[in-house]
Amino acid sequence: MEDLGSPTFLGLKESKSGPYDVVILSIPLEVTSSWKGGSANGPKACIEVSNQVELFDTMIDDNLPCGLSFHTSDAWHSDLGTLRKQLDSIQDFVKPWINGKQFPMVLGGEHGILLPIIETLTHNPNVDDLRDLTLVQIDAHADLRDELNGEKFSHGTVIRRCLDEGVGKVIQIGIRAYSKEESELIKEDDRIETWFARNIIGANNRKENWTKMLKRIEQIKGPVWLTFDIDGLNSSLVPSTGTPVPGGLSYWEAVELIEKLFSIENLNVIGADVNEIAPGKSDSLTEFNAALIVTKILSGHVYSIQRQKD
Repeated sequence: MEDLGSPTFLGLKESKSGPYDVVILSIPLEVTSSWKGGSANGPKACIEVSNQVELFDTMIDDNLPCGLSFHTSDAWHSDLGTLRKQLDSIQDFVKPWINGKQFPMVLGGEHGILLPIIETLTHNPNVDDLRDLTLVQIDAHADLRDELNGEKFSHGTVIRRCLDEGVGKVIQIGIRAYSKEESELIKEDDRIETWFARNIIGANNRKENWTKMLKRIEQIKGPVWLTFDIDGLNSSLVPSTGTPVPGGLSYWEAVELIEKLFSIENLNVIGADVNEIAPGKSDSLTEFNAALIVTKILSGHVYSIQRQKD
């Protein structure tokens, strides 16, 4: 393949034209950040540092891209005046890539990027109805508020908006920062299944509960979208994310979870996003760990393709 000279994910050489098997989409949206800023710079920083990530993965026993065609798209940009108009613009940006012909790997930007992605999934041939979709959410926060700082399309409301849109099931993993409003909704809405961090990571019976969670993942049916807020990891790994929270997943726990998701027979992970990457000023730890997570997701996708061919 021909090297175009522009930054590509993992520093891979990419062809000028498709068809592509995997597309890396950058959406540097940052409008509703409620604490630390910088997520608008996250996708670019993640791509730049990814050239330091090893291409070999034990799950596939090979180097990426394993014969697949990767494409790192130009980043989304919009000057539209309202947040809702910007979200609509994101829909237009991702729609050509949500057609089931390639695996969309989205880099954010604040977690609010997820809603317009979900709104486009009715154009994916694997999604007859959003009620059939399972959203697997790795996150420190529940993101189930009805509004945050007066905004209904905030990063802190995005999962609730996805449910409003018609998503049939949300499985939350690693949640450890949430409001009373969100706690009550988790108890009342049977579409929401939450595996709290203190029960699967911090408790004395962590191993037993973690195993139960993995077995629950094995029971998922139908199409899946994986949304990974990088603050789902322990804050020591991602200190520069918008709202870092201690007590999150270790790197190896995240790897185990991703590998489990992509190794389930007949489960179709149709795409993923990794968001809330806010580059640090003194080091590149957050964006590097984000790049590792993205790479593991892509290796998982390759593994699922290999399994189908066997």
